Amino acid sequence: QIQDLTFLVKNYCLTELYLDNNELTDISGALKHLCSLRVLFLHNNDLKKLGKTVKELKGMISLHTLNLFQNPLAYDPAYRLYVIYFLPSVQLLDRKLVTERERESALHLHNPERSLLVQSIAFGKRVNRSLRTTVGSSGHTQPARGLIMPSGICNNRRKTPFENPEDAVLVRAVTRSLTEFSFVDWNKAATCQERRLQNKAEEPLEKVTVQFR
Repeated sequence: QIQDLTFLVKNYCLTELYLDNNELTDISGALKHLCSLRVLFLHNNDLKKLGKTVKELKGMISLHTLNLFQNPLAYDPAYRLYVIYFLPSVQLLDRKLVTERERESALHLHNPERSLLVQSIAFGKRVNRSLRTTVGSSGHTQPARGLIMPSGICNNRRKTPFENPEDAVLVRAVTRSLTEFSFVDWNKAATCQERRLQNKAEEPLEKVTVQFR
């Protein structure tokens, strides 16, 4: 019959907390300091406000298992995807594993712009830049106009996370491996007979090398 959680104010190191089957109506301000929490059971209470409840749990970056079923907030049609999106560390929600498809659906529902960005990156359509092309026999590569990186991006990969998630996705896109191929116009190559008749040094063929990111 617990209704108030003020007694938890000094329990900073809790990793598991079982508050199921009580009479809680609001947890605002009562749990946000529990940053080490990995398991939290809040099912079968009287929690009504989904947004306020999830906001209280956002700082729990280690939260792995969460139960919120049998609360009024769980009857919201968008409840599960909402929790999955705003609490990305949760792997087991209401006794059911969070799937990758659910994460994709949650991202598409709550952040459609980023969802489209991630999808375009996956198919190599986001980075708008010219190809790096090598022309001529000398082998000199002339890089195309460089990509203008978003502000705040640095070369030191340890400086994460990015303030803007799109910056992180873009950096990942431009650091992927390369596919390279070369080709020569063999119609311009002299045949064996032509080389013997001309009796002179053959000029090197023009080779074109293209790299795709």
